[in-house]
Parts: sequence; structure tokens; C-alpha cells
Amino acid sequence: MVKIYPSLIGGNLLCIEQSIKQLEPYCDGFHLDVMDNHFVPNVTFGADMVNAIAQATNKQLWVHLMVNNPRNWCDTLRLAPGSIVSLHIEAAHDHQSITKCITEKKWIPSIAIKPKTPVAKILSLLNSIDHVLVMSVEPGFSGQRFLESVLPKVRELKKAKPTITIGMDGGINLENIAQIAAAGAQDLAIASGIFGSDDPVAALRTLRKKVNE
Repeated sequence: MVKIYPSLIGGNLLCIEQSIKQLEPYCDGFHLDVMDNHFVPNVTFGADMVNAIAQATNKQLWVHLMVNNPRNWCDTLRLAPGSIVSLHIEAAHDHQSITKCITEKKWIPSIAIKPKTPVAKILSLLNSIDHVLVMSVEPGFSGQRFLESVLPKVRELKKAKPTITIGMDGGINLENIAQIAAAGAQDLAIASGIFGSDDPVAALRTLRKKVNE
């Protein structure tokens, strides 16, 4: 089953709570991009903001840590059980320790890979995780074009571990969502494809209809 997570970085940052309330009835959860201006050249939500958003919705949160020290975030986040926390293979040094910390907090550990990172780099971790985030744009900024070249990674991951849940983030829209779902991606983080519309609710519902055709 394909799940859609509006990525709040794409919305009006002055009206986040309003966006959450508008989209809650139609989405599976919300995606939060956390950037530290070191791992990627941008700054977004801090821990206090993420924790406030966690209090504002009962929907599942998917927190994408684009930071150099994800272990520090494990100690500062206050998320509901079942939240997804994605950390980058390119950033973390002790992935087993960090994923253990995430699991102990009853969150779902997820490993994220950039478009140019080979799947082989994370194969040794698949026994200890059930979720992988495949970036379909270079991380750092919303509004980029989808990189179709990442789709074979989804198939490669599914072959290595058929039960793995694969998320995808970057450039997903009405034109490519069916192709992405057909490749095997299940958790889709969508920013511009929803918030770039004059009517984000209608855009979300149309995406949902398209992927269910």
C-alpha cells in the first residue's frame, strides 16, 4: 500500500499548523526535513519545532535527518511511538548504535541514501532495519526535478530484502507518482507536488486517486 506524507518544508512555514489541520484527513502522516547547514547547505526545522509539530497532530511523523550528528537528535526529539526517523548513510558513523537508540524509543529506524550512493553501501544494514529512504533529488532544497535514475535502486533493494519498506523523497508529482509506486516505493514524501498547488488538499486527493488507479 502506498502512503503519502506531505513534506511540510514545501508549505507556508508561517502557517504550518493550518496546513496540518487541512491535510490531516487525507494523508497518512507528515514528513519533516531537518537540515543543519552542514550536511546540506540549508537550515530548516530544529528539535523544538519538530517536537511542537509532534504535539499538533496524531498522524505518523516521518523525520528525515539531513544532519552531521544524527545521534544527538535521537536524544532531543520527542516523537510518538511508530514515528519514522531516517538518517543518512553518508552522515552517520555508527549506524548500528543510532538505529538501536531509535528502536529503543519505539520509533522506526530508516537509512537514507543520496541519489549517487550505491545500494551496496547499505546492504549490510538491511538485517537490522525495515525502512530505507531513497532520495530522488540531491538533498537540501525543495522543488527539484525527480531523478528517474534512482528507480533501479528500489528494485535492487526489494530483491535484497523483499519485506523492506522503501520511501522516496524528491520531485514526486502527478506525472510520475504512478511510475514510482509501480517500481515498488511505498512511502512517498511530497512537497511541491502538494504545496505548489493553489489548493493543496485537492492536489493531495488527486495524487491519492492517481496512485490507486
